[in-house]
Amino acid sequence: MRSRAIPNTLSIDDAYHSRDFTELAFHFVPVGIVVTENRVIRDCNRTFAEMFGYPREDLRDQTFAILYPSLDEFATIRNRGVQSLREGNSYWDERVMMRSGGEMFWCRVRGHSFTPENPLMRAVWSFADLSDTRPYHHLTRREREVLSLMSEGMTSKEIARTLEMSNRTVEVHRAKLLKKFGASNTAALLQSLGAIGGDHVINSAAR
Repeated sequence: MRSRAIPNTLSIDDAYHSRDFTELAFHFVPVGIVVTENRVIRDCNRTFAEMFGYPREDLRDQTFAILYPSLDEFATIRNRGVQSLREGNSYWDERVMMRSGGEMFWCRVRGHSFTPENPLMRAVWSFADLSDTRPYHHLTRREREVLSLMSEGMTSKEIARTLEMSNRTVEVHRAKLLKKFGASNTAALLQSLGAIGGDHVINSAAR
């Protein structure tokens, strides 16, 4: 992993002397941090910019749509977690995102809203790159969406309602995913993808 240059305005010695670690932590925390307003990137740290392969300044004031594999996925994912943020101001999931060169990768996303009554108006998010433990396999857009919702513990009926498709269609996608990954059931499928599941999964009942 290549080392990152220290921002011009930041001196590590000064930070330790003053005990003001805000800028130091923001830039060098080992997860991507991004501050958003109505799904527009207002600022991000260097880890986030490097994760997606963009200069930090190029991401400011850009819509998050450029980081999704498709515009449909950007639109579909909009309301995921809104209810959890509104009720408990805590949300996380695992989803496929896209780097600047078109490479897709799995990442874990956590969110905190500054405006819980309107969760997406102003929020801060963390992004952890899962590439080392969960390599990306080619999937269709619908397979990515279904798999991501499966990883949150949703049933086929809940997925169908969320994606506005029939329960049978969800089952077809689920069957294709099982075949594609050589898994006999959902638990084996998620385990083959790096043990998605467990305590980090938001309980669908809380939505």
